[in-house]
Amino acid sequence: MLASRWRGGTLCRVRILLIAPPGAGKGTQGKRLAADLGLTYLSTGDVLRKHVAEQTPLGIEVQDVLASGDLVGDELMESLLRQPLVDAARAGGYVLDGFPRTLHQAEAAYVMASELGVTVHAALALEVDDETVLQRMKGRAAASPDARADDNDEVMRHRLEVYHSQTEPLLAYYEGRGILHRIDASGEVDDVYKAIRAIVDPLPYDPPSD
Repeated sequence: MLASRWRGGTLCRVRILLIAPPGAGKGTQGKRLAADLGLTYLSTGDVLRKHVAEQTPLGIEVQDVLASGDLVGDELMESLLRQPLVDAARAGGYVLDGFPRTLHQAEAAYVMASELGVTVHAALALEVDDETVLQRMKGRAAASPDARADDNDEVMRHRLEVYHSQTEPLLAYYEGRGILHRIDASGEVDDVYKAIRAIVDPLPYDPPSD
């Protein structure tokens, strides 16, 4: 499954950003894409929830924010992800899930990535209507014995409101940079993945470093 990253006998680098409302399936698709292409999968949600579960100083600081469905502050997220992003980019690329989530984060990330020569090749927007993602989140909560603290109806709806007000503006930002690709993510998982690969496989990846 790594063939799409081999160009002219050399393994190339690629960096992918996923943007989607909660419940749109970006975790499922991101993990699969990263595994198939041999990339690092970076999920800010997974990282933060791990800190909360382990009750680290960071976890204690952000647990109430996560439980309410709000976003963790820009400076904290930027400092948390700076080194992992650099390491992943140098290792061959990444699929990034959950960052940036605000326009400020996107602009700051672009400045940092430009300085390091590791800007993203594509921002994939997985688009699903609100009612569908609400039903998916409710189904996830009902099916899981370890339901997340933010999987209740009030917080689910608040998370969607936060997405529309703070994260959705990123679509115009990445569209302006010419790297946004919109994908209908309301269908079956395999069909959505095929649509993702149709976009990702032809990307002009970076050549490997010496």
